[in-house]
Amino acid sequence: MAHEVAFVSEDVCRKLVTEADAFVAVEATFAAMAAGKARNFPVVREAVAHGALYGFKGGMDEPGGLLGVKAGGYFPGNAAKGLINHQSVVALFEPETGRLEAVVGGNYLTAVRTAAAAAVSVRHLAREDAKVLGILGAGHQSLFQLRAVAAARGFERVIAWNRDPAKLARLAEAAAALGLPFEAVERARLGAEADVIVTIVSAHEPLIMAGEVKPGAHLACMGTDTVGKQEVDPALLARAEVFAEEPSQSVTIGEAQHAVRLGLMAAEAVTPVGAVINGAHPGRSGPEAVTLFDGSGVGLQDLAVASLALKRAKEAGLAGSASL
Repeated sequence: MAHEVAFVSEDVCRKLVTEADAFVAVEATFAAMAAGKARNFPVVREAVAHGALYGFKGGMDEPGGLLGVKAGGYFPGNAAKGLINHQSVVALFEPETGRLEAVVGGNYLTAVRTAAAAAVSVRHLAREDAKVLGILGAGHQSLFQLRAVAAARGFERVIAWNRDPAKLARLAEAAAALGLPFEAVERARLGAEADVIVTIVSAHEPLIMAGEVKPGAHLACMGTDTVGKQEVDPALLARAEVFAEEPSQSVTIGEAQHAVRLGLMAAEAVTPVGAVINGAHPGRSGPEAVTLFDGSGVGLQDLAVASLALKRAKEAGLAGSASL
């Protein structure tokens, strides 16, 4: 029997889901995960042709009526073709029947949900008096990170580092639009001065060392989502109080994989950030503690923002449809 499947384009997602919307959706998702009301499925992440990584992230939130999967990956040659490196799509299914309900563009939504996760961690773990925001990386995602994280605290200035300093011009413009002074700095200075550090680099070696981060800082490590990738010194995780959206994923494909493998920290030392949101965990232990959010990205984040895009697209008459 044929049924109607909805389609929500990238342009419609951009029009109808704001960065603030993504924050609310992701925060609620993390809380539901920690409360045992929603679960993520194991991640499939594989190297494919042309140096790309491709995979699948899915999950189910039965109380929230969500079941689905995001298919997508990182294609490093896309910039030369005028495309963003991250390409993805979200498929939503009816939880009761398994029938395909909608196909939703995933590129913009991936960007805002990833930035929202970092912002949620800053809202719940960074010191209230954080004034200096440090950004490590200047790719497409960094602009979303800057805007989302800047909204979570009353920052007074932004400092940043990137392998190619010329690309920092985009971050400087974004900071100026927020009324924040901007300065390009070396990595060691970024670690020494920043109260909040967001790392968003596709790297396979540590770029921030344990001794470079000042007491009381909060880090949101957002670039490691595959076995072998790495942004920070494993000793930094041993020094920090570590939180993640999904601890089991953090220690296998996230930043914590290296510290656990080297025996510098126990897998059980990673705390779900949703427990802090729910009030089941106090968060940072004190003003001098270094906190670190290991954001490897989970399927339920994608389902939450895609579901919101679908709902609003239907309400606005902007969802396409076809019989399947």
